[in-house]
Amino acid sequence: MPESVPNAFVELEDLAFHEGVPVLLRRALGPLKPSELLEVHGDASEFVENLQAWCRKEGHAYRGAGKAQGRHLIEKGTVDRSVTRPGPEVKEAAKPAWGLAPRGAAVELGGPEFSFPLRQKREVWGQELHTIYSRAASNQWAAAKDIPWSELPKLPAEVEGAVCQVMTFLTENEFAALYVPARFLARIHPHYREVSAVLAMQVADEARHAEAFTRRAEEGGVGLGTTAASSQLSLQTLIEEPDFSTAVFLLCVMGEGTFLSLLKFLEERAPDPVTACLMRLAHRDEGRHVAFGMEHIRYVTILEPARRATFAAAVERRSQMLASVSGLSPYVHDALVVYCGGGVQPAQIRRGASFVADLHREMDRARRERLQALGFSGQDAEALSAYHTKNFM
Repeated sequence: MPESVPNAFVELEDLAFHEGVPVLLRRALGPLKPSELLEVHGDASEFVENLQAWCRKEGHAYRGAGKAQGRHLIEKGTVDRSVTRPGPEVKEAAKPAWGLAPRGAAVELGGPEFSFPLRQKREVWGQELHTIYSRAASNQWAAAKDIPWSELPKLPAEVEGAVCQVMTFLTENEFAALYVPARFLARIHPHYREVSAVLAMQVADEARHAEAFTRRAEEGGVGLGTTAASSQLSLQTLIEEPDFSTAVFLLCVMGEGTFLSLLKFLEERAPDPVTACLMRLAHRDEGRHVAFGMEHIRYVTILEPARRATFAAAVERRSQMLASVSGLSPYVHDALVVYCGGGVQPAQIRRGASFVADLHREMDRARRERLQALGFSGQDAEALSAYHTKNFM
């Protein structure tokens, strides 16, 4: 063949192919253009035969021995191993062919396309995601070691029964708050990893809450109470919502926002230190979930102000579906009255009923405040708060 000048050189010494020669060959050939030459020097046994076989497999051409002993020429082939480099910045749309590649990585072309339905930034994004995730990661707790179970006193039977009924209600709602983000996790393109990370933390939080609330009911010796049909119906309308942003609005802004008021109320009026501690830790977690909901809906409505009307319609539609539910389940209402009244004597019931009425007013106030923070008018916020399910979530 005519004398050719190599474009690059690699020294392999006595390194054998099975000891890693392909690693160095690929590194040396990587920067070269197709048809450019790489000069290779190697002294290992059967080096030529192995080099020729490797070239055939990789799509390169072995061009024979070089001038010096042990030197060989490889012509880089035209096998397409080209990659695309989407870059580290968050794109407005993620391509299916990026697959599971981390944002910022180069993606080799020719791979499969993944069918992530949520691959538009405007569909999933929100501000402060890194902060919300960091707080979630640093504030994780465990029911087994962070709740002072040994401090649980023997409560009067009627009060313990009320606590257990409240724990039952909280647990069924936590299941809903777990399944809603879990349903959407696998639909979000990994390009928006911050959203997936926040939702994954939310799933973990709700699983922990369900564990802890159930344990509190069992620790007192009474066990779980009753799940009302009205509660089940209310939660079904929530977990079956197909649109991501609407589900976030209904769950995180309206439902878990209302639960912030409930958990604070339960902490302040807890009949024992174990229940108070549990409510405090759960309230801290739910605060992050509400923060994500607020940030996401704020982001969406800045881009598309008309979405407020869509969210409002979803709240009204859900209210109409629950028209048969006249109020909070009597199981839960009565338990709350006894829980914060401290017993079943008339004076205690009077006090407890007054506290529960105050709770409803505080829930309504906080809902309206959050809605107005998202750009809803005072009139719309008042109407939406009134439409919100009587079962809180």
